[in-house]
Amino acid sequence: MQDFNDMVYFAEVVDRGGFAAAGRALGIPKSKLSRRLGELEQRLGVRLLQRTTRKLSLTEAGELYHRHAVAIREEAEAAEQAVALVQNEPRGTIRVSCPVTLAQTTVGPILPPFLKDHPHVRIDMVVTNRVIDLVQEGIDVALRVRASVDDSGSLVVKRLALTRSLLVASPQQLAREGRPHSADELHKLSTVAMSAADGRASWQLQDPHGREFTLQHKPCLTADDLLTLRYFVLEGNGMSVLPDYMVHRDMREGRLQEVLPGWAPAPAVIHAVFPSRRGLVPAIRRFLDYLGENVTGEGIGCPT
Repeated sequence: MQDFNDMVYFAEVVDRGGFAAAGRALGIPKSKLSRRLGELEQRLGVRLLQRTTRKLSLTEAGELYHRHAVAIREEAEAAEQAVALVQNEPRGTIRVSCPVTLAQTTVGPILPPFLKDHPHVRIDMVVTNRVIDLVQEGIDVALRVRASVDDSGSLVVKRLALTRSLLVASPQQLAREGRPHSADELHKLSTVAMSAADGRASWQLQDPHGREFTLQHKPCLTADDLLTLRYFVLEGNGMSVLPDYMVHRDMREGRLQEVLPGWAPAPAVIHAVFPSRRGLVPAIRRFLDYLGENVTGEGIGCPT
């Protein structure tokens, strides 16, 4: 009798581009997947995949079988979701990806109450600043902070909040190097930044009247982590552009100051993206609602 699990395994291997990615998504060792698909080909009496050391490609028979395997997988998922929809209590594992700073200052602090209220839900969170491929890596919900949501492709977007970045420096640096009184004087201050191609970086700033200014500068230090940059700004090494949810407490307590009030980068959108089908599962739907209720542009504030 046909083992429909093999059809699902085959569809996952093809759609995720290899045995390793499919194994991670399914929670099955790569070796077991390879063996099961080998047995499937032997039972069918035809080769479905052309295997090389660099990539997999479908044979003509494989392309035909793949279409039916995907249909079987989607019907199975639809059946599971139909049952889940009638459950009163959300349950299951939600795989979430989140940028490092957003996780440390905003999302991390609000997750414990969610898990307490939903004891049958488990969250598996990947905290990273790299770009996540939801399908390849088996992610249900990806949290992002970007200037625009237009690059989300076929994913469903849930806007959570607007967040501003601020141009900030320590009082010690401003006393030492002088406070600028116009955008043209910003170049007098030392800077630290996320990146600097060929040693140079630029910040796009605007004021409340819509005037724009591009600050070209040579950072004395670069780090691809905002929390690390904050430490250097606090010590007076240089001014930088940091999210408002990270520096609210520092500004309130006088450790940081806005360099040129009114001048800042354009706001960014904190948002969640997810495949439409997965967004219907009760646990994920409740998680998205919870994020919408609890994530704000001001965040929680950076720990000291």
